[in-house]
Amino acid sequence: MNTIIDNRTAALPDRIRLASRRPKTLGSAVPGSISLAMGEPDGDTPQTVVAAARRALSEGRTRYSQITGSPDLRRALAGHLSATTGNDIGSANVVLTHGGSAGLAATIMALVSPGDRVLIPEPSYSLYADHIAMVGGTAEWIPNLPDGHLDLTQLAAAAGDARMIILCNPVNPTGGVFGAEDLAGLSRILANNPELYLLSDEAYSDIIFDDLTFNSAVTLESSLSQVILAGTFSKSYAMTGWRLGFIAAAEEIADAINLVHRTINGPLSTFIQDAAIEALRIPERELHTLALGYQRRRDLVLKYLDGINGLSVARPEGAFYAFPRIRSKLNSEQLTARFAEGGVLVRAGSEFGVSGEGHVRLSFATDDESLEEGLRRFVAVVQELEAPNE
Repeated sequence: MNTIIDNRTAALPDRIRLASRRPKTLGSAVPGSISLAMGEPDGDTPQTVVAAARRALSEGRTRYSQITGSPDLRRALAGHLSATTGNDIGSANVVLTHGGSAGLAATIMALVSPGDRVLIPEPSYSLYADHIAMVGGTAEWIPNLPDGHLDLTQLAAAAGDARMIILCNPVNPTGGVFGAEDLAGLSRILANNPELYLLSDEAYSDIIFDDLTFNSAVTLESSLSQVILAGTFSKSYAMTGWRLGFIAAAEEIADAINLVHRTINGPLSTFIQDAAIEALRIPERELHTLALGYQRRRDLVLKYLDGINGLSVARPEGAFYAFPRIRSKLNSEQLTARFAEGGVLVRAGSEFGVSGEGHVRLSFATDDESLEEGLRRFVAVVQELEAPNE
């Protein structure tokens, strides 16, 4: 069942509150709790990137940058995206943003009008609905198929007068990765609906497991004029606190997004943009090594969770999340509170869409010791829930 919210007439804060599925609390944590709730890498920013920022600061790179962003970084990012996607992306297609979230918000504000319908295949990242509410649009959650693939039939049926589809790939919260077949289906939907946009949030595209090939939406050449790629330096380069993201789109669309972004945010930090150029020089093999580290922790999660009575979990293929379903009379928010009482913090599955009810999201972007202890506590709570009342 889709959740449809009409919030065109409410004040902006009320629209966000009405639409938001994001939690106000993760439960009452006991002292010594372990957090498996956070969505950021546990490692430090690479020292070469930190050194580049220090160098830029020492050279006086502390003044305003160009309002459209550093030309050097836009060129470097265009070259990086061209190399990784196989498509020719120029600097005019690139918008630099204050973190990935600002890029998502600017895109939705630029392209979605009050009353427009936006389709969100779910479970998915919950912030999209808040951004849609900001502009008075309507978020429609379209559940994925039981195997995690897109329900292309339902998406096609809903796409007729929709303005946008927002895809999270790899998926936060499940760790699923949409492959070539799913993207080909989206391409057909776009071709049949030339006024429809696809906003593809690919924040975790460098964190892919089991030697899978990641297919960016930018590879949909026949529909490229309708595709907007959203990315960030946060996950690949452990730069969450640096707040730098990007958008890649057709030039006319990029110009509109850039206008909205710079009107709200102004120019980006000069020395941070200098450091980001250094981040793009990190060899692909080092990013692959990082992904292998997450894959090893993914395997640790599956080792602990596989075979536990009352619990089922799909095998994550990317990102750093697992999304187990727990058989219980408790809803997702109540489960989250119960896990907090048991000393481990997770996120309620209902935050990520209607079909997330009964699930929780746990992050394995933490050190091995904390992850193992957190998983032991997690399993202990599940087993308590499963045990018959005496």
